[in-house]
Amino acid sequence: MPTHIQELLNALDLAPKQDENTLLAESWLLGFDTETTGANIGKDAIVSATLVLRNPELAHTGDVVSTWLINPHQPMNPKASEVNGFTDEYLKEHGGEPEEELEFLARAVSMAQAKNIPLLAYNAPFDIAMLRHDLKHWHLTALEERATCSIHALNANDILTVDPLVIDRAVSRRSGKRTLTITSQFYGVEPIGDFHDATADTVAALDLIAPMSKLYESVSCMRLNTMMDWQREAYINWRDSFNQWLQSHGREPITGTWL
Repeated sequence: MPTHIQELLNALDLAPKQDENTLLAESWLLGFDTETTGANIGKDAIVSATLVLRNPELAHTGDVVSTWLINPHQPMNPKASEVNGFTDEYLKEHGGEPEEELEFLARAVSMAQAKNIPLLAYNAPFDIAMLRHDLKHWHLTALEERATCSIHALNANDILTVDPLVIDRAVSRRSGKRTLTITSQFYGVEPIGDFHDATADTVAALDLIAPMSKLYESVSCMRLNTMMDWQREAYINWRDSFNQWLQSHGREPITGTWL
């Protein structure tokens, strides 16, 4: 069973239902990160996850953290194991069964969505796609078939999501890589623990919103009912610009949208 799951569910139950005009800078957030058997969506699976409920008035002192360790019933990719430290033997011995673990994970996400509390993840499409795939693989109810948010501007299957990577690409014109480690350093965010640990990564991603909001007016003015469209447009602008660079170097362009 996930650690502190009942505390998280209780905290979500007591959390306020947010108005769709709530500013992102003042919003409750549910941070989310996963570690997986590999990076192949549709083939690989979640082995570790963290959810962190952030009360904007309390910051770190009010964080409610729940963590997951899952036996994926499939082998780790050796390269992924080098990064996250998980081995097949360790997961078999200590990981919970996917049906129970994933059900709690989806339930907590759904409870937050019902309160219009966004799910925040760095490079969110990866983690959300992994969760959706695993729910389908283990014949569990899909996210969009559970309780969802009540923001009128969203599409029917939307998960209300904040992606600091997409936001950073749009507002910061610096060059170079934008890993969570590098981006955290740029904004002066000190990690709590080591990067590539799901909890440390989740807290660091949550911590990015405050400095981004202080530095950039477009982020400080962002509201829950506009931020999905804002991020979609920001991703397309970045993708088109990146594709120009790829094609100028004789490489294939990337396709697709954000969420």
